[in-house]
Amino acid sequence: MGISTNDIVKEENLVFKKTKLLTDNVFSYCPGCGHGVAHRLAMEVIEEMGMGDKTIGIAPVGCSVLAYEFMNIDMQQAAHGRAPAVAAGLKLVYPEKLIFTYQGDGDLAAIGTSETIHSCNRGDNIVIIFINNGIYGMTGGQMAPTTLPGMKSSTSPYGRDVNMMGYPLKMTELVAQLPGTCFVTRQAVHKPAYVRRTKKAIRKAFENQKLNKGLSFVEIVSNCNSGWKMTPVKSNEWLDEHMLSYYPLGDIKDQ
Repeated sequence: MGISTNDIVKEENLVFKKTKLLTDNVFSYCPGCGHGVAHRLAMEVIEEMGMGDKTIGIAPVGCSVLAYEFMNIDMQQAAHGRAPAVAAGLKLVYPEKLIFTYQGDGDLAAIGTSETIHSCNRGDNIVIIFINNGIYGMTGGQMAPTTLPGMKSSTSPYGRDVNMMGYPLKMTELVAQLPGTCFVTRQAVHKPAYVRRTKKAIRKAFENQKLNKGLSFVEIVSNCNSGWKMTPVKSNEWLDEHMLSYYPLGDIKDQ
C-alpha cells in the first residue's frame, strides 16, 4: 500500500509530535504545573541523543514520585531524598549509561540535602534535574527550604519570617561552589523562550556526562498553582514577579 499525497502533506506540515520516550499515561500533575514540560524536555533530549535504551532515571518522593509511569526508559525509585546516592551507585555499576535524578525541592533540599551536597562534592558523573517551586506541593502546601521570605504557605500563613524560620536555601548557588560540579544552571519552563533555554541546558548536562566531566546540576524554577492557591496564569505571573528576582535564571558555573 503506497503513501498518499495527503500523508506527505501531513508530514511536511508537522511541527511537533510527542517523543517516544514519554508513555501514553495521563500526567498526574495539576493543570498548569511545570513538571510535564520538564518531563518532556528531558525525554526529548535523551531521544535526540539516541540514548533511550542506555539511560536510567531516578524517581524521587514528592509530586513527581510517579515519574516512572511517564518516562519510557529504565527507572529506579529511591527513598525520600536518596536519589543522588542511588544514582551514584548505578553510575559505578553501569558507567556506560546516562544516569539522572529528577527531584523536587522537598526531596533534594530538605530530607536529601546531605545526599545532594556529598554527590556534588564528590563529582559523581551524573545529572541532577531539580524542580524548585518554593513549596511542598504534594503534602499540603507547607513551607519548604526554598519558600521565599514573606511567602505564605499552610505552615507559614502570615508569610515566611526569616527571623523565626531562617532564609531560603539557594541550592544552585551552594553546589556551584563545590569542586565536583562542572555545570550548574537555573532555568524555567513557563514561557517558550525559557523552554528552549532549558532544553539546551539539559542537553549540555547529558553531553557533559558522556564526556565524564563530573556532576551537572540543572535547576528549573516552576510554579505550584495548587500550593500557591492561584490559577495557572496568576501563578506564572507571580513566578515572574517574585521567584525570579530571588532565584535569577542563567548559568552559574560552566567548566
